Amino acid sequence: MKKILETDRLFLREFIDDDYNDLCEILQDKEVMYAYEHSFSEDEVKGWFNWIVEHYAKYGFGLWAVIHKETDEFLGQCGLTIQNLNGNEYLEIGYLFKKKHWHKGYAVEAASGCKKYAFENLNAEKVYSIIRDNNTASQNVAKRIGMKKTDEIMKHYYNMDILHYIFEVKGEK
Repeated sequence: MKKILETDRLFLREFIDDDYNDLCEILQDKEVMYAYEHSFSEDEVKGWFNWIVEHYAKYGFGLWAVIHKETDEFLGQCGLTIQNLNGNEYLEIGYLFKKKHWHKGYAVEAASGCKKYAFENLNAEKVYSIIRDNNTASQNVAKRIGMKKTDEIMKHYYNMDILHYIFEVKGEK
């Protein structure tokens, strides 16, 4: 298992097969997945998991398992992915956590670590988060790590056009 980064309370590592049930707990929870308009089926979870592993192979990074240092508990996922939208490529920080771990600062801590990783390890000039218009919790995480809303786009997902905000932060030169 490959550790990627550490923060005060957390470490982020690549997903392993043993994380699958934890990923199901996130993706199959309707409350956690409200911004997606549905909880995931078993096939959709398998597809998500496979996409994570394929992203590692293609880019050398991706969504990572967020693990509490003291308890070794799986809390959620957070990481960096390449998103292609409207012909543009975005290096995105994404995050999803088990509901029982909301409002404890884990998303901010993990996302902040990912931002630092993007600038220091990937030499990124900018990092983005693409967040649904009604997902104020995720928007607040983006703001707390220094991101600003710079644009809006419509994403077609699950047979719907859904407004998303693009948050951005530039690296310091």
